Amino acid sequence: MVLPKIKNLSGELSGSIADLGTFLPYVIGAITVASLDVTSVLVMVGLMYLFTAWYYRLPIPVQPMKVIGAAIIVHHFTAAEIAASGLLIGAIMLFIALSGLIEKIARLIPVAVTAGIQTGLGISLAMLGIKMTGSDWNLGLPILLVMLLLMNNRYLPASIVALLGGTALSLYMHPEINLPVVTWRFNLPQPIWPTWAEFNRGFWQGALPQLPLTLTNSVLVVTYLASQLFPDSSQRVTNNNLCLTLGIGNLIGAPLGMIPMCHGSGGLAAHYRFGARSGYALVFIGLLLLFMGLCLGSSGLQILQVIPQAVLGGMLFYSGLDLIKPVKTDDNKEMFVFAAVAVLSIALNPAIGFVAGIAIFLFSRKFEVS
Repeated sequence: MVLPKIKNLSGELSGSIADLGTFLPYVIGAITVASLDVTSVLVMVGLMYLFTAWYYRLPIPVQPMKVIGAAIIVHHFTAAEIAASGLLIGAIMLFIALSGLIEKIARLIPVAVTAGIQTGLGISLAMLGIKMTGSDWNLGLPILLVMLLLMNNRYLPASIVALLGGTALSLYMHPEINLPVVTWRFNLPQPIWPTWAEFNRGFWQGALPQLPLTLTNSVLVVTYLASQLFPDSSQRVTNNNLCLTLGIGNLIGAPLGMIPMCHGSGGLAAHYRFGARSGYALVFIGLLLLFMGLCLGSSGLQILQVIPQAVLGGMLFYSGLDLIKPVKTDDNKEMFVFAAVAVLSIALNPAIGFVAGIAIFLFSRKFEVS
C-alpha cells in the first residue's frame, strides 16, 4: 500500500504535532515514574505511528492508554508490569478483532451513545487544556489568541507557531530553565518480559480497567468520527480493524518497552483540526520519535520536557472543541440519551457513560418514556 501524493505539506507537518498535548504528559510521566528506557518508548511508539500510517493512510492517532497511564503513576507500575499490561490488552483486542465480537457490540450501540461519548470527551479535553494553559497564563493566553488567529492559516500553521514560538517565549520569560544537553549516541530498545506476578498485577490494575475506555474512545468513537471527517476515504477505519491494529501494535511493542498505546478520538480531532488529511502526518511524527529514540535517547526526553504545559494546553483546548458536536436527531429520547452520556462521561468517565447510555436507551424504548 502506498500513501497518496501529499497535497498540503504545511498542514501535514502542523497536524503531525497537534496531539502532543495528550501524548507528552503521559509519556513523560510514565518514563519518569517507572524509570523506563527512553529509547525503547520513543522508538516503539514511532514505529507504531508508521505502522498506523501505512495501514490506514489517514491521521488515525497513536496515544498512550489513559487508564494504564494513570495506573503507572498512581500504583507505581514497574517497567515489567507496564509491559504485562500492554501484552494483555493487546491480546484481548486481537481476540475481539479475530472473533468478530466488536461488530456484534457495535450493532447494539445507538448513535446517540457514541455521539454523547465523543462530546463528553471533547468537553473534558477542552477543560484539561484550559487547566494546562493556566499553569502559566502570561504565556498561555497569548498562545490561545495567536492559535485562534492562525487556525486556518496555511502558511503559518497554528500548532507549529505555538510549539516553536511558545517554547522560545517560555525560555525568554523563564531564564532559570535549563536547556537540554544533547548527547549523540546510537541506541536500541531493550526487551522486557514480565513474570506471572507482574502479569497478574498488570491485568487487574491495568488491562481490565482500561478495556471499556479502549472499546469506546479508541474504537467505536474513532470509527464514527473518521466517517464524519473522511466520508470518502475512511473505508479501512472500521471497528474490527482498529481492534486489530491495537492488538498487533501492543503485542509487538510492549515486550520491547513501549507504553500501551491506543487510537484516541481526541487525537484524531487534534490531527484534523491543525491540518492533517493523510497518513503523512503520522509519518512525520513517527520518524521524529524514531530519530530521537535511536540517536538521542535520554537527550530526546530532555528536549520534549522543554515544551511548556501552557503551549500543550492550548493545542489540547482547540482539539477538544472540535469533538463537541450534537447528535443529529429530532427524537427527544435520543437527545436525552445523548445529553446523559455526555454528562456522565465528563463527571465520571466514558466507560460509565457508555454503559449507562445503553441502559437508558433500552429503558426508554421498552417503556416509551417521553
